[in-house]
Amino acid sequence: MDKTLVIMAAGMGSRYGGDKQIDGMGPHNEVLMLYSIYDAVKAGFTKVVFIIKHSFEARFKESVGDVVKGKVKVEYAFQELSDLPAGCSIPAERTKPLGTVQALLSAKDLIHEPFAVINADDYYGVPAYKTMIEHLGKLNPEKHACMVGYYLKNTVSENGHVTRGVCTVDAENHLSSVTETYKIQPFPDGTIRDTEKDPNGVILDPECLVSMNFFGFTPWLFEKAEARLTSFLKGLSPTELKAEYVLPVLVDQLMHEEGLKVDMLTTDAVWFGVTYKEDKPYVQQELLKMHRNGTYPDALF
Repeated sequence: MDKTLVIMAAGMGSRYGGDKQIDGMGPHNEVLMLYSIYDAVKAGFTKVVFIIKHSFEARFKESVGDVVKGKVKVEYAFQELSDLPAGCSIPAERTKPLGTVQALLSAKDLIHEPFAVINADDYYGVPAYKTMIEHLGKLNPEKHACMVGYYLKNTVSENGHVTRGVCTVDAENHLSSVTETYKIQPFPDGTIRDTEKDPNGVILDPECLVSMNFFGFTPWLFEKAEARLTSFLKGLSPTELKAEYVLPVLVDQLMHEEGLKVDMLTTDAVWFGVTYKEDKPYVQQELLKMHRNGTYPDALF
């Protein structure tokens, strides 16, 4: 049975100002997700499913897919606005993607085994993949998932606000809630605040765990996700052009309404990512350090 990693790489990158998924970050212009694939393959993953857009398929394959082909099984799924559940529609003028739930559903026909899912523009750290792959084999076929959590203080950007799924965990280390929080940013006084509704911000605990979309699921999720996406789309106002349905929201709903149990996995992994163009120099610096200290070889593939 394959050990599958799904990489969501079809986002617009509007805050970055371009297709950050295929922008070179490493010392030899490696894109960031190549590090994720390297770490995943080393941990034991055997298949990668890329979720991309048709519009940059050729460039993506040149920068990523063809680079790793031969080292891991590669398959492609395509997230397009027009790919909707039966009976659903969206305004013709909408251009913004519908979110990570639709992205994941685009790959459902390619996945028949427990799988992990990540963002293309995040670096999750070497230990995270080892922790995830060990746990995937322990998932029950239904109503069971897992998630690698990261401390909020390590996931904010000095260059603007970010979106994070703010988590609470019960005494048995199961996820008890995840709240998608859209405008989190550090303040000059050292606090981290949610500024979505109040420009002065609501102070958040820097030590709280957040979701960075590093989940482990079984195929049980797909039918539930499609039903929930359908309900979301049918409930949208005809003038709504930006609302998205995202994985943390889906997971929270399934926990409270379907009995989904989500094991919270913790690691000492270091996270960093690219939300804004201004984040790129820091990411480049960190990747260079890891090549120099031997974490990564001179050539990844």
